[in-house]
Amino acid sequence: MTIARVPQKHYPKAEIKRRAMALGLDFLVAWLISSLLRSNNPGIQFVQIFVFVIAWLVLRVLVAYNNQGQSLGRWAFDLKVLEVEQGQIIGRIPELLALVKRETIIGVSALFISIALGNISTNPTAILLVLPLAIDCGAAFYDRQMHQALHDRYARTTIVSSRRGYSLDIKIKRIVENIQRNVRR
Repeated sequence: MTIARVPQKHYPKAEIKRRAMALGLDFLVAWLISSLLRSNNPGIQFVQIFVFVIAWLVLRVLVAYNNQGQSLGRWAFDLKVLEVEQGQIIGRIPELLALVKRETIIGVSALFISIALGNISTNPTAILLVLPLAIDCGAAFYDRQMHQALHDRYARTTIVSSRRGYSLDIKIKRIVENIQRNVRR
């Protein structure tokens, strides 16, 4: 009796640019929701931080867990998060705890950017709060095989392309091409 290897299903790796746009869209939604509660006082806004954290966890954990690994940003750019086990992508949505670990790490970096945006006019050194996100996501540039950021490695997840989504990046490209074509005439 021989043991037959089952071929691994191929999951196309997500482009860094699309991942950044999806993260940016999710950040923008959470930041806009939390900005509604911002006061005019300079400094750190604790209510705004609390609302940002709740919005981030709902958007990136609960929505993704209940929507086949897709948050609003990942859905808009045809991406989804899957589990990685022993260096191989498994066609399974991560457990809730893995998503919480993953999104807590990236969420803290996003929260720092939110704080920086609120304080950049009074304190220009707040731009340094971008460094944690740059370090975390910069790891994906150097991982040629899996394109995993540090938060992906810790939670044993990865982002792959999906067939299910809105294809916002493709629609934007078409609009830009049409505008360029009309301007040339």
